[in-house]
Amino acid sequence: MKRILVLLLLLGAKTYAQISDDAFRKPLKEVIQEIETQYAVKIRYPEDLVKDRQITYADWRFRPDVEQTMTNIFASQDITFTKEGDKKYKLQAFQYHLKTPKEGKQQLDYLASLYKDQASWETRKAELKSCMRTALKLDQLPATPKSQPIITNKRTFDGYTVENVAIETLPGMYVCGSLYKPTHAKGLMPVILNPDGHFGDGRYRSDSQYRCAMQARMGAMAFSYDLFAWGESLLQFKSADHRRSLANTIQILNGMRILDWLLTQKNADPARVAVTGGSGGGSQTMLLSALDDRIDLSVPVVMTSSYHSGGCPCESGMGVHLCGHGTNNVEMAAMAAPRPQLVISDGKDWTQYVPEHEFPFLQRTYGFYGPSAVIKNVHLSEEGHDYGINKRLALYQFLADQFKLDTKQVKNTAGQFDESKCTIEKYPAMYVFGEKGENLPANAVRSFEELEQKIGFK
Repeated sequence: MKRILVLLLLLGAKTYAQISDDAFRKPLKEVIQEIETQYAVKIRYPEDLVKDRQITYADWRFRPDVEQTMTNIFASQDITFTKEGDKKYKLQAFQYHLKTPKEGKQQLDYLASLYKDQASWETRKAELKSCMRTALKLDQLPATPKSQPIITNKRTFDGYTVENVAIETLPGMYVCGSLYKPTHAKGLMPVILNPDGHFGDGRYRSDSQYRCAMQARMGAMAFSYDLFAWGESLLQFKSADHRRSLANTIQILNGMRILDWLLTQKNADPARVAVTGGSGGGSQTMLLSALDDRIDLSVPVVMTSSYHSGGCPCESGMGVHLCGHGTNNVEMAAMAAPRPQLVISDGKDWTQYVPEHEFPFLQRTYGFYGPSAVIKNVHLSEEGHDYGINKRLALYQFLADQFKLDTKQVKNTAGQFDESKCTIEKYPAMYVFGEKGENLPANAVRSFEELEQKIGFK
């Protein structure tokens, strides 16, 4: 009798558990409708994101606050939400590179507590730098191939020349770019890297051409180059390869090895080396400056954010932001101190809080080095995510001030920077390997898998 009673109790407990689980489980789509009704909000989402998903203990996750309720429900599904307006939200799959602005500010406050002077900051910076190099596997990569750069089709314009250049930075892998030089420069010239970002048409777009042509007309040697698996890199790889984690490593390596070559050029000034890019090019700008001490000046554009680490694996796929028990683009930008830096931000993307959150953090860190350390911010509150004319004007002035450049050739009679003498070329003129890639070298790899094998990563 006793055994029967125990058995019945166990069966009852099991049955209760099953009933309990079933009673509290609801389809996610139904739960979303309940949130909308209870809190008088509207939630937008892609159908595939919620299809066939179930929420256990659904009603137990509700709280008086709508956003706490949404966090309790969606976090269990690796779904995040963003506010789009008054009582409007959008759902998306968990974005590892995104925090909320509040969380970004909290992280900045925490990071600031880790160092109080130059010595403690230098210790932190050394830790970050070592970890980032390890995360990127930079020390595991083959040496630079001994091949000479391929240089084609020199064109001469008003005050500057342009040449197409391909550099073999890994065995069988080429990065292509455009080298802009002044036509009548005397003495040593600044060297300026212009990594491309995730803007349509890559380095061929007009704002990139304007920027580099103006740098050359001011007396600098400027190099604009493709993202990995963009532009002419698509002759070797698929566009989907751009979103592989190793792209993060390849793009930083490309920047370093391009600089190796540029500094061998006649009249290149190793004491005046700069890097500037927007969006994904801004991510490269900050990381290159953090890792390569040869860079004397940096201008990251629309990317210095405490809560956005770059939405593409080519910016964050190798986990550099996990170094030092967690860092972000702002602390990464601070690693350039005390070298001059201009942060350009705007009011319509994730750099919208730079004047209130990110720039004070940078000012404090730069302050460890005294008044000679230069950190500036140009914030364009009415503008959006681009490298538009006002952002370029800020760049030109900063370069001129810091590198002591002659601006007579690039200003009009009213004393304003004037891009009208820059020539915007059609894309084919800028191709290194021909319009159909017919001149791609015989040793060029033809797939990402082949590259992995050549560098020993597979």
